[in-house]
Amino acid sequence: MSWRTWSGYRVPLRGVTVRNNEGGDGGTRPVIEVRDVSFRLNGVQVLDRVSFTVKRGDFYALIGPNGGGKTTLLKIILGLLVPEEGTVAVLGQPPERARSRIGYVPQFRTFDFSYPITAREMVLLGRLSRARQIWARYTPADREAADRVLGRLEMADLADRPLSRLSGGEQQRAILARALVGDPEILVLDEPTVYIDAPTEVQFYDLLEDLKKDLTILLVSHDIGVISRHVTRVACLNRTLYTHDSPEITEDMVEAAYHCPVDLIAHGIPHRVLRDHPGKGGA
Repeated sequence: MSWRTWSGYRVPLRGVTVRNNEGGDGGTRPVIEVRDVSFRLNGVQVLDRVSFTVKRGDFYALIGPNGGGKTTLLKIILGLLVPEEGTVAVLGQPPERARSRIGYVPQFRTFDFSYPITAREMVLLGRLSRARQIWARYTPADREAADRVLGRLEMADLADRPLSRLSGGEQQRAILARALVGDPEILVLDEPTVYIDAPTEVQFYDLLEDLKKDLTILLVSHDIGVISRHVTRVACLNRTLYTHDSPEITEDMVEAAYHCPVDLIAHGIPHRVLRDHPGKGGA
């Protein structure tokens, strides 16, 4: 896949579109179904009657400001939190029962890469959900699966390298490999590129582009410009969900979520910035 470089000009947000792919089963059965979900944390309304569906084969992106409830919503979909109101079904089951069929890439900052394990040992942790006993040893099948996914992510030569000696992009691929080694049907990613540089980010999204041939992907991101080239559906979340259930990122949808005007600016790599508020200083 090629990457087009844009430099130094303003791109209108309206009309930025992404491809629409309903998946191999025609997209008739939702893989993830969220209905009227509300959630409070310490008395603060974090989510308010959020509803959306993810179809098989989708690459679905959730964008929105910090504190808008994106990570909370992912945790509800994963069965780590229980909604105050509403229902969630994952692969037709309650989230906690479908958890083993989901690969999860949490935020990069949640990891301690000084921990003394190798890339292969990191990936093998993703097989623990298959263990029948808490202290069971990894099987030959586990090790074969780890080596196979490391090879697919072009990390076979780094398998025995300590995590602390990997670059930021290599560490992120190790996290992704851990999520993939359990052969999930759904891949959920929370801000996967926030701590890596722009060229590595492009490579990471190219990798997801290849993976979406086999997986349904749900991604949280701030980067409208980059994701618009890859995702098939997009929604904005800021306590309430804003979407036209289409592959178009519209200005009204984003402004409703961010509560201020938004432009798409490109300087080498597309990214999002906010315009000045009327009567105020810079963003």
